[in-house]
Amino acid sequence: MKKEFRIKKNEEFQYAFKRGKSFANRQLVIYYVEKKDQQHFRIGLSVGKKIGNAVTRNRIKRYLRQSFQELESNIKYPYDIVIIARQSTKDMEYIEIKKSLTHLLYKERLLKKV
Repeated sequence: MKKEFRIKKNEEFQYAFKRGKSFANRQLVIYYVEKKDQQHFRIGLSVGKKIGNAVTRNRIKRYLRQSFQELESNIKYPYDIVIIARQSTKDMEYIEIKKSLTHLLYKERLLKKV
């Protein structure tokens, strides 16, 4: 994922947590905040140590990044989106994670009409 599409700084994560709206399903939690000065959306991923070892956490992040790349043309901008993975994601395959992410984005109206 390109650098301009990522949220890396702790202050940006905290801003999304404090000022943004949130929504969750059993697998993922999404926080999003509108940023009018941006030309595109940005994402931040958080997968805690309780979910598993480094291999498991990196696999989940890889699946989430790939899902965002496939959905990139359908995501509304200018939003900062933070995704937090829950415990149940450790046993999920790529297709299930993508379906869960799409569900969250659709419910919060962050996907364009296709």
